[in-house]
Amino acid sequence: MSLRGGMVALRSRMVTSLKLQDLIEEIRGAKTQAQEREVIQKECAQIRASFRDGDPLQRHRQLAKLLYVHMLGYPAHFGQMECLKLIASPRFTDKRVGYLGAMLLLDERHDAHLLITNSIKNDLSQGIQAVQGLALCTLSAMGSAEMCRDLATEVEKLLLQPSPYVRKKAVLAAVHMIRKDPELSNIFLPPCAKLLRERHHGILLGTITLIMELCERSPAALRHFRKVVPQLVQILRTLVTTGYSTEHSISGVSDPFLQVQILRLLRILGRNHEESSETMNDLLAQVATNTDTSRNAGNAVLLETVLTIMDIHSAAGLRVLAVNILGRFLLNNDKNIRYVALTSLLRLVQSDHSAVQRHRSTVVECLQETDASLSRRALELSLALVNSSNVRAMMRELQAFLESCPPDLRADCASGILLAAERFAPSKRWHIDTILHVLTTAGTYVRDDAVANLTQLIGEAQELHAYSVRCLYHALAEDISQQPLAQVAAWCIGEYGDLLLEGNCEETEPLQVEEEEVLALLEKVLQSHLSLPATRAYALTALMKLSTRLPGGNNRIRQVVSIYGSCVDIELQQRAVEYNVLFQKYDHMRAAVLEKMPLVERSDPHVDEEGKEQKAGAQLLEASAPVPTEPQATKLMDLLDLLDDTPGHAQHLPPLDPSPGETLVHLLDLPCAPPAPAPIPGLKVFEREGVRLDLSFVRPLETPALLLVTATTTNSSREDVTHFVCQAAVPKSFQLQLQAPSGDTIPAQGGLPITQLFRILNPNKAMLRLKLRLTYNHFGQPVQEIFEVDNLPVETWQ
Repeated sequence: MSLRGGMVALRSRMVTSLKLQDLIEEIRGAKTQAQEREVIQKECAQIRASFRDGDPLQRHRQLAKLLYVHMLGYPAHFGQMECLKLIASPRFTDKRVGYLGAMLLLDERHDAHLLITNSIKNDLSQGIQAVQGLALCTLSAMGSAEMCRDLATEVEKLLLQPSPYVRKKAVLAAVHMIRKDPELSNIFLPPCAKLLRERHHGILLGTITLIMELCERSPAALRHFRKVVPQLVQILRTLVTTGYSTEHSISGVSDPFLQVQILRLLRILGRNHEESSETMNDLLAQVATNTDTSRNAGNAVLLETVLTIMDIHSAAGLRVLAVNILGRFLLNNDKNIRYVALTSLLRLVQSDHSAVQRHRSTVVECLQETDASLSRRALELSLALVNSSNVRAMMRELQAFLESCPPDLRADCASGILLAAERFAPSKRWHIDTILHVLTTAGTYVRDDAVANLTQLIGEAQELHAYSVRCLYHALAEDISQQPLAQVAAWCIGEYGDLLLEGNCEETEPLQVEEEEVLALLEKVLQSHLSLPATRAYALTALMKLSTRLPGGNNRIRQVVSIYGSCVDIELQQRAVEYNVLFQKYDHMRAAVLEKMPLVERSDPHVDEEGKEQKAGAQLLEASAPVPTEPQATKLMDLLDLLDDTPGHAQHLPPLDPSPGETLVHLLDLPCAPPAPAPIPGLKVFEREGVRLDLSFVRPLETPALLLVTATTTNSSREDVTHFVCQAAVPKSFQLQLQAPSGDTIPAQGGLPITQLFRILNPNKAMLRLKLRLTYNHFGQPVQEIFEVDNLPVETWQ
């Protein structure tokens, strides 16, 4: 009875189990997500029961249904072992579903994938082409490095099989093996020379890809395959002139996929090799002039030709031809082609600046593109084209673009204009006008150091003090919402307010300004709800300085200062209290203390080409500015003018704890500048495939417990590094603050690096250890590295 009951139960389960086609129809017929889940859960239960019963005739049908469920996003891990059973089956119908399931359900993270190594090895040794193809496809899709090492000799034998079907799949499997374990390169070097003589399109295309992988990962392979450059040139010349086969032609272009791959391989072989470059120069010129540009396939071949010309030692005329091709791409109606042209020109602007300059007008027109990615790339290229000869014309175009560009581009545009103006300014007045226009147009988007740079520039140009203060006063009177503009204007009015009232500036229109109007404008800035605390601090200090320049308004200034003595903002309150004390107890010193700021020499007047040093220097200056050694009166002025700094600067310094009534005494103390510490040596902590991370260290004099670490990441490889993120951790006894990085993309071949500042507080002077985690995408693959840095210089923590 029990045996008969079991057979009845099994038969009933087989009756209720759906066929794959019926399951698909029922799932698609579900009207709600809940109905779909109910159908799938019911069918998964039937599949599990069938797997437990172990019926070999039904296993591949049940697994096929499970794979469809997996494709819909539902869990199907319980079918992994069934895949192994089907692969080991002698029946082709079982192997076909088993291998498909292995490719979908297994990967390197599952130990079960190692169990199919012997099955794949046995199937590769059989003479059945269909089975060999299944095994090779599975190996290419999910083979781990260990599997690749075990099966490399079997794949090598199949590379020379008579069947083109098997050879093509074996070549693709070899490509996967080289990517997983580059040490296998020597095994696949000999067959490649024979495979290059193939006429089969798929085999030849796969062989070119295999040689590319070998050359990129093995210097020995690169030297070996430079000998076949004439053969590759002949293959490509045949494609261009007579064609390979009509079935692989696209829109009149003979086999563009094969042409593109050969051009990429020639680019690798000709890079940094004079002889190989000379061999392919004539061919590249022929491809560049004879390829049809009316179709997208021809444009793809032309782009690869241009990139190859630029990467090898090509003739000067050939490089100009390549740039002109990209210039024609800029006039194409297809946005994708224009974007590719802008990106390629941006890579070439450093090496072929004069050739790219010929297309400057077309690049500037691309700024008006409605597509955000196109306008951003055009902006980057326009800024790269600025030089001393065209700075005036380019700045006019960029300033016009700044007024109408989307908000997400304004910060980059404003920053680029300021950097270009500082590098190539033809005169100080033009430089001041340019920065003032940027502050007026996009003041809220400028970099943090724009205010300091403009005040420094105005201070250095003594002959333009009257002109600058009048322009800034007029701009502030029209708009007080732009905070950087308000800060610079307040500083300038405080320093040179007396020139504002004289009215003898010949470079501007006559402007009659009354003393009351100046004070009223600064009070308006103080009272505006739009003003930041830093802006109010600038305005309050400016009023205080005007007390020595506009004696008629002293009573009004004292009233305003006294009001802010009870301000909620601690920074403003401290300034107001100190200024009140200066009025009441030290009025005889007020004129000396509030004299005009002396000129301060900048340590680096020129902006670095990539802007890295300037940004790092601005961060270090914000964190710690050494006190200069000056005469006594100058020291007084410097100390009091430190109040012009923003609260963000003050909060990084250790707080003072003065006793009551000694506020001004501490303010007027004249400390001597301590000797400069010995520089701390830098440290290379990471390098992989051209990506390198270096650390540099600075310990501010006034905060010995604080260590400033600048992490600089560079990329010398041939591919860009994208989505770069650097995270750090320190022991619990330390305090760590990570500043925002300068970007997340590192261009290839020594492009603009990424810098990031770490602020580490070590009050106990304990030994410092860093743990870093780097995540990024490189060569199309995600990379994650976690490592500890425990060899930091002793100077960083003692």
